[in-house]
Amino acid sequence: MSDISFGTARRHVLGLGCERGTPPAEVLALAVEALEAVGIGADELAAIASIGSRRQEAAILAVVRHFAVPVVFFDAPRLERETPRLKNPSAVVFARVGCHGVAEAAALAAIGDDAELVLGKIKSPRATAAVARGGLRKA
Repeated sequence: MSDISFGTARRHVLGLGCERGTPPAEVLALAVEALEAVGIGADELAAIASIGSRRQEAAILAVVRHFAVPVVFFDAPRLERETPRLKNPSAVVFARVGCHGVAEAAALAAIGDDAELVLGKIKSPRATAAVARGGLRKA
């Protein structure tokens, strides 16, 4: 589990994946579409998550700045452990980056065992987004 703090309002993580060099506007538009699809506002977003190989990707960092939330990155082996919980695992993604999904897996990994996908992977031409919700178990 990450160092992300989940409160009553901020229980969602936006998982993002993209090809290198994807225009920031494309990823931001997809991120906004993902949040709108599940009816949550930016004030309900706890963090953004992605794969470590995108740590310096301008498009991902632009979305992080836009929403002003923490970002967390995971290596491919950690994301691969989320495969049983993915709604849309992809052999193509596995061949490219070493895990069966980035957006869904990163969102789930950021929250931990009590996460559920509320929006499976959606796509733009060069990016993916998914939303997971946490805070489902009582302490």
